[in-house]
Amino acid sequence: MEDTDTPLRPLTLLQKSAIAFGSIAMGAGMTINFVVVAPLAREAGLTEIQVAGILTLSAAIYALMIPQWGRWADRFGRKRIMVFSLLAMATTNMMFLFALQAALASVVTGMSTFFLLVFTRLFFGLLSPGLQPASMAAMTDATTPMTRAGGLGMLGAAMGLGSILGPAGASVLADFGALVPLWGSICFCALAGLVISFTLPKSRGHREASRPKPLRMRDPRVFPHLAFLFAYFVAVGAIQQTLAWLIEDRYGLVGKASVKAAGIVFACMSISLIVVQFGYVQPFKPDPKRILPAGLACISMGYVGAAQLHPFYALCLAFGLVGIGSALAVPAANALGSLSVERHEQGGAAALLSAAPPSGFIFGPLLGATLYSAEHRLPLFVSASMMAILLFYVLVLRPRRSA
Repeated sequence: MEDTDTPLRPLTLLQKSAIAFGSIAMGAGMTINFVVVAPLAREAGLTEIQVAGILTLSAAIYALMIPQWGRWADRFGRKRIMVFSLLAMATTNMMFLFALQAALASVVTGMSTFFLLVFTRLFFGLLSPGLQPASMAAMTDATTPMTRAGGLGMLGAAMGLGSILGPAGASVLADFGALVPLWGSICFCALAGLVISFTLPKSRGHREASRPKPLRMRDPRVFPHLAFLFAYFVAVGAIQQTLAWLIEDRYGLVGKASVKAAGIVFACMSISLIVVQFGYVQPFKPDPKRILPAGLACISMGYVGAAQLHPFYALCLAFGLVGIGSALAVPAANALGSLSVERHEQGGAAALLSAAPPSGFIFGPLLGATLYSAEHRLPLFVSASMMAILLFYVLVLRPRRSA
């Protein structure tokens, strides 16, 4: 009988940290698009729905390609796929940056701008999804069933930290130019690829897939948690797509001033998230059933506050409250999903639940852009209502169902 307490491919703490560093870079590279690309693409002459359509199509291809890249990670080796994905992310973001720069300089105009940005963004969706399944597989190989949940949680926390560094870095780098934050994310991803290349042991491909196999999507134990997280990230995606536009239109900002202001608001949300996550959730490990309702209530109130309160400092405070709620709600929802299955199935549950964020971001940005075209505050009100419905489900419907 195989000794399940012995990792298949052990890694040192430094090597695990290098994998987490790659997740930080990817998290920063993804979130910075909402701070920089959304306002600048509109400045280049695109409508809100066209901008959202570009990112939605890219997210859809990204989500569809994740399973295939997972199979390639098994075949060619985790390290190779991680390095390739990070370098591909840097390269495709550079292509997109040059295309956006050409649009801002009126080298291309009209629908040519839209199709050029779509074309360059498609390569991101095709070439960069390998990091998530490859890093998950590498962490699964390096952990035992007892330590697997913590190892996979480390990757989720790293991605969350990257989502903080992206907007925060954008608010700082915007002083040097509206497109400079994108250059920062490109360099960050390339650096992470090099770190993994020199830190991890030689990549070995193998046919047997030791990465956690996702459970069936319709598994009755996990499906309610998956649907919950999908709805949650649809609401979040609607806000992240439209927040930079709201700041532009509410305060009359353009160019690097708009990017800087959006970065500050995103940073307020992200800083409060990391303070609560690492100052309360991680050290004290509160009961997920207790903190999930509190998190949803904070997010809903934060969105309503952002819609109703007009001073810039009030907007920052409102999204600070959203960050607190996110730090409570997302880990709690993921924990409840993983705890709904047996210990040996937790890796599979984590793999299935990890599909919720990219899937939600397929629909959320397009929903947000459509609502924003009708009324600027509508995405905030609708997302707040969705969080309130999820709160009602958690407090009322799920206990009845369990009983």
